[in-house]
Amino acid sequence: MTRHSGEKGPFSGVGVALVTIFDTGGSVDEVATARHAEDLVRRGMRAVLVNGTTGEAGTLTDAERLTLIEAVRKAVPPEVPVIAGTGASSTQAAADLTAAAARAGADVMLAYPPPGCEGPDLPTFFAAVSAAASDQPVLAYHVPWVSPPGVPVDALPGLPVAGIKDSSGSADRLLDEVAHYDGATYVGSSALLALAGPMGGSGAILALANVEPERCIRAFAGDAEAQRQLADSHLAVRAGGPAALKRLLADRGDFSPVSRVS
Repeated sequence: MTRHSGEKGPFSGVGVALVTIFDTGGSVDEVATARHAEDLVRRGMRAVLVNGTTGEAGTLTDAERLTLIEAVRKAVPPEVPVIAGTGASSTQAAADLTAAAARAGADVMLAYPPPGCEGPDLPTFFAAVSAAASDQPVLAYHVPWVSPPGVPVDALPGLPVAGIKDSSGSADRLLDEVAHYDGATYVGSSALLALAGPMGGSGAILALANVEPERCIRAFAGDAEAQRQLADSHLAVRAGGPAALKRLLADRGDFSPVSRVS
């Protein structure tokens, strides 16, 4: 992974929160998943998140996670960072996932804290993840419906992380982050792209980029019409999660719509 001079965080621009493609029998299809990642990078994605919530990480075995990281890392150019989702329900589990992801070739780690982790426990959690990351950067993941209460903005300066992925969808929180946090802010909601980019956000890591990479890029660059054009797809994915996203993807290509989550 090559980081450009003056760039805040591990990358800038729009990255994809990659779906995990399963075959019709429900097994991980790492070849199809890697092929999809390769296509998205050709279409402008600046980073690829593997094993995130969009990738149905909670349903994957440790072996499946590593297979996906290895396949995607081989499929995309070395200058495009592969981000591994390593959040877990305990600090030890997250540290173990992080160490394994680093060995498999991940360039950046994205970790949400265990549910209920707050106050002084937050720095302890991220210190453990950072120690396991083998000098690779770590991003905190604010996704409060998965790991409540999430990562408060005012806690970020005290955490050993390179930045935050904020999937809350809150414009107020996004404004707070870009105005008051010196680390990288990556928006995780495709509803806020035309706000995040012009305000100076470092980038975006998006589920919707699986099916709308070009419009996501234009919206992050401040194109209000592109942002409006994302509305129907964004709302469908917000309501239906990875399963809805896979149906959209299957309608536009030759991928299986099979999902392990409903």
